[in-house]
Amino acid sequence: MAEKISDTLLAASTPAAGEAGRTGDWRSQTPSVDQEKCSKKESCLLCWLYCPDGLVSRTFPIEVNLEYCKGCGICAEECPRKAITMVDGRSPQRD
Repeated sequence: MAEKISDTLLAASTPAAGEAGRTGDWRSQTPSVDQEKCSKKESCLLCWLYCPDGLVSRTFPIEVNLEYCKGCGICAEECPRKAITMVDGRSPQRD
């Protein structure tokens, strides 16, 4: 019978270097975070939870690792406060 390793399940993966290295230059859109809308008092961290590559920080202010972000927009779609928007280009828009 197999041993149980852990009671804790993690919802996100961790970024790893792909076959081609950093993958952030693939994206055509970049997430831009409005830190005022994303309040740490009532933060949901759904962006962190749903990011398929585990690139959103669990600290405040929220940061996205743009070296590996592919610009999928899932973080923006899941944000209930609309604090994350996708902007055209590979460089983040400064709020």
